[in-house]
Amino acid sequence: MTVVRTSLRNFFAHKGRMALSAVAVLLSVAFVSGTLVFTDTMNTTFDKLFAVSAADVTVSPKSAATDDEMPQTGRPEALPASVVGRVEAAEGVRSAEGAVVSTSVTVVDADNKNMGSTNGAPTIAGNWTRNDLRSMEVTSGHAPRGPTEVMVDADTAEKHGLKLGDELRTIAVTGDFTAKISGIASFKVTNPGAAVVYFDTATAQRELVGKEGLFTHVWVTADSGVGHEQLKKNVASVLEGPYRLQTQAEAADAGREDVAGFLDVMKYAMLGFAGIAFLVGIFLIVNTFSMLVTQRTREIGLMRAIGSSRTQVNRSVLIEAVLLGVIGSVLGVGAGVGLAIGLMELMSSVGMQLSTQDLTIRWTTPAIGLFLGIVVTVLAAYIPARRAGKVSPMAALRDAGTPADGKAGVVRGVVGLVLTGAGGAALYLATAADKAGEGSLFLGAGVILSLIGFVVVGPLLAGGVVKVISAVLLRVFGPVGRMAERNALRNPRRTGATGAALMIGLALVACLAVVGSSMVASATEELDKSVGADFIVQSASADGRPIVPQAQAAVEKAPGIAHVTEYRLVSARLTSPDGKAEDEGVVAADPTYADDLRRETVGGDLAAAYGEGAMSVGSDYAGRHGVKVGDTIAVAFKGGETARLKVAAITSDDTNVDKGAMYTNITTAEKYLPADRMPKSMIMFAKAEEGKESEAYAALKESLAAYPQYKVQNQTDFKQDLKDQVGQLLNIVYGLLALAIIVAVLGVVNTLALSVVERTREIGLMRAIGLSRRQLRRMIRLESVVIALFGALLGLGLGMGWGTAAQKLLALEGLEVLEIPWPTILTVFVGSAFVGLFAALVPAFRAGRMNVLNAIATE
Repeated sequence: MTVVRTSLRNFFAHKGRMALSAVAVLLSVAFVSGTLVFTDTMNTTFDKLFAVSAADVTVSPKSAATDDEMPQTGRPEALPASVVGRVEAAEGVRSAEGAVVSTSVTVVDADNKNMGSTNGAPTIAGNWTRNDLRSMEVTSGHAPRGPTEVMVDADTAEKHGLKLGDELRTIAVTGDFTAKISGIASFKVTNPGAAVVYFDTATAQRELVGKEGLFTHVWVTADSGVGHEQLKKNVASVLEGPYRLQTQAEAADAGREDVAGFLDVMKYAMLGFAGIAFLVGIFLIVNTFSMLVTQRTREIGLMRAIGSSRTQVNRSVLIEAVLLGVIGSVLGVGAGVGLAIGLMELMSSVGMQLSTQDLTIRWTTPAIGLFLGIVVTVLAAYIPARRAGKVSPMAALRDAGTPADGKAGVVRGVVGLVLTGAGGAALYLATAADKAGEGSLFLGAGVILSLIGFVVVGPLLAGGVVKVISAVLLRVFGPVGRMAERNALRNPRRTGATGAALMIGLALVACLAVVGSSMVASATEELDKSVGADFIVQSASADGRPIVPQAQAAVEKAPGIAHVTEYRLVSARLTSPDGKAEDEGVVAADPTYADDLRRETVGGDLAAAYGEGAMSVGSDYAGRHGVKVGDTIAVAFKGGETARLKVAAITSDDTNVDKGAMYTNITTAEKYLPADRMPKSMIMFAKAEEGKESEAYAALKESLAAYPQYKVQNQTDFKQDLKDQVGQLLNIVYGLLALAIIVAVLGVVNTLALSVVERTREIGLMRAIGLSRRQLRRMIRLESVVIALFGALLGLGLGMGWGTAAQKLLALEGLEVLEIPWPTILTVFVGSAFVGLFAALVPAFRAGRMNVLNAIATE
């Protein structure tokens, strides 16, 4: 109990010094807890929606098992209306109703504004059925009763200011049609963000599927007392043909699987950044306890002199760490819930509706948060605790802050240099690898080893690097600058640990900046070499929806266009001459595509691949199967017949554009595919007439103005779009890395604050011999700037090394240009100096307010 009481007394006696370390633990735990609560809430939201909206048993075409919507054709798979009657006759069926559901539609208002979600959620169109009453209710107006009426969901109506009587135009592969809003339906559960429109059954069949008498699903409701599994067996017994049957639970599970990948990527990515924040927090905690142990050397020595054992002293420090971990973790779990609510509000602002009524806090979330926070804090405090246990009773007779063990410094330096050298060797092997998979293993090892090596060797580097930085920046400040330099060099281990915390975050920033810039530069160079088309027409969203015929016709009619090329992706099973079969996508395109995308060939003539009964293959496929020009490949088109096509060309796969693509003429694919199975164009290319590029560009945009789901880009637009996409991704990553950098800044603040306390008498003496408050504050600010720039220099250098090695691996995949984003690197470096100034504000202010006589009298 004496040890516990002593620990409690010391903890609360130094609670101000512990505060920033507690904040570091709080932030890290909050990120973990917030991520878990947020993703669990999203899972709950989707689970409720899928469970409520699914029928007792759902019947759908079997071919829709993997491609529920078949986006290439622009219309869903359908089954005949006669299936409804056969299902209804099965034993245990209370009712069966046909449904039409399509997500290949675009709905626009009278101002031609897309009513769809901006967050990637689909626009769902269908007929209003009794099954929809499970999840929705009509809250205004009435359900559609004819071809001129449509009903929308309340969330979409509120978001876009829609009201009864407003006219909406629906754009589908079968054509455009308009209807006025007759009703508004509200979700009984949370809608994650999809836009939903309903039509009467005949209109939905005619406009969404292509003709009346077809449905995409049959919703089956069980009689009372009949289980879902039994109902499924009963329905299966009366059905013959390619149909898929799912119980309510199976349909819900399938829905969960559709979103599980997205949620898992988000969850583990955010947890990864939380782990980085924890790693940075370790340096802060180690520094805090190391400095506290140093400042309490005399106190610990007295404890040892009056009988405390090493174990008791060690345990006393660890108990303080446990208290710090518990307090920081408890507050962090609470902050995590708040963070999750904030993320939900953020998602709601971009269209994904998440209700706090679905807020899900599983017992594992606080348990994980507390466990991680306490364990990480105790592990970080273990080395300072061992150091405290080694304090001898004679230390009570000496001043606090005795020099560290010189041998330990030498050993540390040797180990650090060995690890850094091993990391550098691994990075070199990554750049020399012939295969990306092999090189990625060396890259991962190199990143880890070099990072650990830099952390270990940091104190050794601090002396040289800080002197260089000081020579450039501090000498102009005269004696104050020299004192700031000496303070930063006074304890290299402390400076190294503080700088290392900042180094980790900035190393990742630099690495990603190099990789991102290199990707954009490589893609831009590839486009310049390969793309001959002047304009590209494709979906404006990331869903890759096909270009509807009416939009395609508008493109083809635009004035000033020399030619238009269609690009259709056809699913097929290829059997090579060696008898091996593979599922592949074959590109069916117009012969002009050979001019719109210049592909290097390693055999044959690409233009000949667009001839009758001909095709091309990629060099990787040809190498795997020993295919040569002149060989014949059996191509079984999905939903059609099997063709035997002659290989007229082999294209080089040493590219990043259309890598592995196999080409044939559209007319060839049309021979073996029924018209309703022929995919629509996923993308279109256009070439302007000579000297009419500007006029053609404006004409294309005007022609497609009525179809806001598509965008027209010239090569400049396309490159900028690519740059923006990479930039947006990097900004998200930088935002997440900001957590680690914030924790690192707290480390600088804590180090300076504890350093000021440690040097109280020294500061008092300097003030007594004439150092002004202004000079004192400047000295502490300059010390902080030097430490921050030290960490930034190491981090940016390390990160650029990682990024360069990563780019060499990307070069194996066709991204061959290395580009160092010097403006970004220099901005981050200069920004680090301001970070140092900011971190020093409070410690410098407190140092300036010290009473000189009291400071001199401090022991």
